[in-house]
Amino acid sequence: MAEISHMTQETRPAKPTIRTRWQAMRESDLWYSFLSHPSAIFAACLLALVALSAILAPVISPQDPYDLAALELWNAEIPPIWKDGGQWPYLLGTDTQGRDILSAILYGSRISLIIGFASVLVALAVGLSLGLIAGYFGGWVDNVIMRLGDVLLSMPFILIAILISAMATAALPTGLKDVLAAPILIFAIAVPSWVQYARTVRASAMVERKKEYVQAARLIRVKPWRIMLHHILPNCMTPIMVAATLNFGLAILSEATLSFLGVGMPPDQPSLGTLIRIGNQYLFSGLWWIVVFPAVQLCLIVLSVNMIGDWLRDALNPKLR
Repeated sequence: MAEISHMTQETRPAKPTIRTRWQAMRESDLWYSFLSHPSAIFAACLLALVALSAILAPVISPQDPYDLAALELWNAEIPPIWKDGGQWPYLLGTDTQGRDILSAILYGSRISLIIGFASVLVALAVGLSLGLIAGYFGGWVDNVIMRLGDVLLSMPFILIAILISAMATAALPTGLKDVLAAPILIFAIAVPSWVQYARTVRASAMVERKKEYVQAARLIRVKPWRIMLHHILPNCMTPIMVAATLNFGLAILSEATLSFLGVGMPPDQPSLGTLIRIGNQYLFSGLWWIVVFPAVQLCLIVLSVNMIGDWLRDALNPKLR
């Protein structure tokens, strides 16, 4: 009996171990690819540092650049602290209004990141929805959606964004222009951006709808929206993730361009583009730090996002493994 009991214990199957999401992610090929890619690690750390400093801007910045009552004109045009005439706590100097450049960069980075992220989300939601509808139903629905996308692609991206931003600003009352400046920018960047997502999802949906599992779902009368969301959409997410990551950097750059051209954020709520536009006026008068440091911050953000997007494109492409 003892031998039988011992054999039973040895042949008894072990209980399956339940892995958490963190453990599953650490054991995935994507995580291994990330750890073996030094440039991706550097870009992720740099972007995390920028995002964390932007979130903690009210805590770590020496000044609130949005509080006009806190600005002192006798502290204007102070050079960086390592130059002659530099003062503490203005590490990167001040502008012509006494605004601390470091504080303005931290707050401006937060605005640029929020607008870029929100515009990508809006464009992604619209593009995924219209792309799924066009690819699944086809016919005249597909023609209408794609011809609308072709019209948007036939015009320059910045021109469409400037037109939308200018029309929205002109239609609003004076008191609401500054309040709704960020939502207008998000909408202006998202409108010409959804076409790329729609075309990508449409191409994948047209292939997936002809496969057996979709045909089987149709035979058992599964609703079209359920087929699109639960069956077709998960198989289209790989190229969408890469496109969204790369377009995040493009959206931040577009926001900076619009603000630089004067149709973006107002001077009392400066983004990085607004700071560059203001500093560009004093570039040749010796106040180089007003424009150089915000421009460097913008370059670092866009560079880190693009490096992450390049790594993600290579990691998710099975032909490059």
